[in-house]
Formats: sequence, structure tokens, C-alpha cells
Amino acid sequence: MRGALFGALLGASLLATSGCTRTVTAVPGGRHAWTIPGTLRIATSLSPNTFNPILSTQQVEAFVEAFVFDPLVATDAQGRDVPILAATVPTLDNGGISRDGLTITYRLRRNVRWQDGAPFTSRDVAFTFDAIMNPATAVATRHGYDQVIRVETPDRFTAVFRLKRPFAPAVRTFFAHSDAPYYILPAHLLAQYPDLNRVPFNQKPIGTGPFRFVRWLRGDRIEYAANDDYFLGRPKLRKIVVHLVPDENTIASQVRAREVDWFSAATPRMYPQLTSVDGIDVRLVPMNANDAIIFNTEHPPFGDPGVRRAIGLAIDKPLLVREATFGTTVAATEDLPSFMWAFDPQAGTAARDLPQANALLDRAGWKRGADGVRTKNGKRLTMGLAFRSDSFTDRNRGVLIASMLKDAGVETELKGYATSLLYGPPHAGILADGKFDAGLQTWYAGSDPDNSTQLTCDQVAPKGFNWSRYCNPAMDAAQHAALSHYDRPTRKRAYAVIEELLAHDAPFVYLWWPRQIEAVNTDLKSFHPNGIIENWNAWQWSI
Repeated sequence: MRGALFGALLGASLLATSGCTRTVTAVPGGRHAWTIPGTLRIATSLSPNTFNPILSTQQVEAFVEAFVFDPLVATDAQGRDVPILAATVPTLDNGGISRDGLTITYRLRRNVRWQDGAPFTSRDVAFTFDAIMNPATAVATRHGYDQVIRVETPDRFTAVFRLKRPFAPAVRTFFAHSDAPYYILPAHLLAQYPDLNRVPFNQKPIGTGPFRFVRWLRGDRIEYAANDDYFLGRPKLRKIVVHLVPDENTIASQVRAREVDWFSAATPRMYPQLTSVDGIDVRLVPMNANDAIIFNTEHPPFGDPGVRRAIGLAIDKPLLVREATFGTTVAATEDLPSFMWAFDPQAGTAARDLPQANALLDRAGWKRGADGVRTKNGKRLTMGLAFRSDSFTDRNRGVLIASMLKDAGVETELKGYATSLLYGPPHAGILADGKFDAGLQTWYAGSDPDNSTQLTCDQVAPKGFNWSRYCNPAMDAAQHAALSHYDRPTRKRAYAVIEELLAHDAPFVYLWWPRQIEAVNTDLKSFHPNGIIENWNAWQWSI
């Protein structure tokens, strides 16, 4: 899922609002002299491996693909569902969701064409679903889609999803801005292949989106041209260039030199220097995301919830936010951010409580030794903390966390790994394979509060993204209630139980809720990032 793979290799929900860190006065006389009318120059430090949405494992891939492809339903900057390829958003009220919750019906737009001129139809929706479920295709996740029995196409402009059981996040999962934002693929170009793992299309895509793929110069840039036949209207931008620049300091220099208009998804360490550049608006965009310490609950002594809670209470989260992220994040209580409708203000805490942390460890039988480190049955309370060695933020916060835990008598061994290894797939990843005591994890989710892929027993790795190996029947029951009811009051009650269980069982210590850092030329108009897919409305942009 975009979750750890997308978010960290790199993958949120939404965004009640987009925050701005500074106000830049308009330049007299209109555009900046360095703005190129109609051309948007973007720079990112991440580099894609594919243009096939169902094979993507990085947030940057979802980003570059969104210029070319479309979802059925998107999410706007206020967290509202927006029909794109769907003519309307299916709901209980309009009959798009059946009363028993087992049928989701999409009425499709009739004026959509693929960029090669072929008509878009319900066959494309059914084909893309089948491609995701094809066991030979190396998709990142089938979460949600595995609840579908089949996709029926009663006519060219109707796609009917028949479900095994009610699945509340359906409309925000199926070809939507979820934690795995899959887009619709063209059946007429791809149905001939037994699988989509290695086809020319993955490098030269054709979509229905507002911009046509022009070329991809690996390690350098990706170029797009406006799709003037786009069904939602002729794009205002004429050209987009995404520069692939691995070093963030180089991108910052390009911003100052006026060589790029948008530094996409900058890391917190770049924030201070970006806010000092004239003519650049630096936005902090809320997301359904979290940064946390994930525990391997199968590694003693971290199978003890009391020990895990103590570690959380020993950490000063507001200090971490200030020192490790320059104030760009928000200290977290639990996984769901405070702007989410399922947020429970009673669950968890962002405050440090060192006396309570010490009391919990005393109660668990861990006694301080002469050097201040706790011991039990002759073993020291040592926590190996895995982190991304190629992340400045991870290196910085790891040291800070180790210092804080020392105050509680917990010894920390910092263990750095390349991002690709730490977040690698089963049989090739430190977290996925359980080769850790604890780890620093970044998780980006979608527009629904569904957090089951990390927390239910049937998702324990290698079956899913439950890398903590946490399994509690009470959590499974609450997740079932949250996923099987479409009405929000019932789901909200279920998520209150989920969040309380998370706070008590503490398979994670949630450190902060990140915000996207987007540094953009103030000449860019109608830029309204949603915290999941920043370019969801790119056809409306102008510069």
C-alpha cells in the first residue's frame, strides 16, 4: 500500500485545509519575470520505477501517474468526494450503494476518450480490476479489491462491483484516492498480456488524464503536454516538466535560482531555507498520515504492552516536532489526525510522563542497574531501533529518542538501513520480515480512516502490512464493525474502540502527524493539494 511502502520509500486522508507558513505579496505588474507562462517546472528528490499505477510502490509514482491517468472518484482539498471518470459518486441515498451494502454501482461519464482516441468504457474498469486480482501481476496490495467477487458491465457506461461482504471504505478505495491510489488502465491496449509486470506501456503510458506523456529521461526528467481533448476541460497549462533531482540541497538551489516553480514533497530539513525564498509560497498540507515507532510484538520484552506504553510515555513528542521537523509536523496522540472525522480525543497522549513511564517499567519487573539501564533476569532493557540511514530526519530523531529513553532506563541501539531494505517486501525487508525490535516508520493513508491493514490478525506479515505482528481479537471485532457498516455514527463508535485499544496495547508509539511541505511559485493558480494526490486537479492549474 501507499502506506509504508508508498509513504516511506517514498505514499493520506484529507485535508480539511491547506496551511500556509508565510504570506508573499504579489509582484507588481503580474507574473514574476522568471515565470514561463503555460509551463510548470517541478522538482522532486524521488525517482519513479514505473508508470503503471497498479504496480506502483512509491508516492512519487502515484504523483507522476496522476497527470496521465484518472480515478473513478477523487478527493478535493476539503476532503469531499469528486466524481472524475464516474458521473456521480455512489451513495446510499442515490442508490449507488445497495441497502445491503453488497453492490456498488458506478455510472460512468460518456464523453471520455483514451489519449489515443479509443473510447473509455466499463470494460476498462472491469479489466483493471481483473489485472489487480491476477495472481501473476505483482501489485503492491489488493486490500479492498479482495472483497469484490466480480465487476459486472451491464452496459458500456455502468460498472457494478459485487462484494463478498459490506465494505464501508469501498467508494474511497476502488480506483480512488486511497492509500493505494490505483487508476483505470486501457483494456484495448493491455488485455492481450498474461500479466502487466513487464510491458512497454509501463514506460510509455496512455491514459485518459489531462496531460499526455511525452518522454521519460531516466534520472533526469519527465515531460508532459496538455491533452486538449480532456473531458473535464482543456488544461490551462501547456507543458509540465518534472525534474528528477536526488539531492534536496540542489533543488533548493534551483528554487533560489528560479529554475523550478515547485519543490514537491520537501522533507522537514529543507523548510527553514525554503521559507526565506522570495516569491515562493511554502504550504504545510495536512494528511492522514503518521510517523511512529513500530514494535515487533513477537520480540521480548516488546511483547509486553506495559513496556511499550512506558517507552511512549518517556518520549517528549512536542520536543521531537521542534527539533527533528522544525515545527512542520504536529505531535500525535494516536494514528488518526485530529482533523479526521474518526479522531478520538480521549485516546492516547502527546505529553511526556516520565514518572508514569518509570512506574510501568518498575511494575513490569525492570529494575535500574548501577549504570542507570534497567535489567530483568540478568538481561538489559535494550531496544534496537531500526531507521532509514538515508533519511536526515530519521537520523536526527533516532538520536533524540535514544536520549529521552535513557531517562527511563531504556538503552537504545540505533540500526540504520537503506530505505529500500528497511521497507522492502517480504523476504527482502527488515520490517516485513520481522528482523527488528522497534523501527521508525512513516505511514501515509488515504481519504478513509481504515487502518485495518496494519492492525488485524489476518494482515500479519507476510500476508499484509501488519509488520508489528500485533493480534488482538477485540481489535479484529472493532475493525469488522468499522468496515462492515456504511453509516458514519456506527463507524465513529467503532473507531473510538480501535483508538482506545491502540492506546492501551501500544503496538506503535505515534510520534507526529506529518504535513506535506509544498514550496510553489506564487504565480501558480488553482493549486489546491488534498494531502493524498497533490495534482488531483491539475487541469485547472495555470501559471
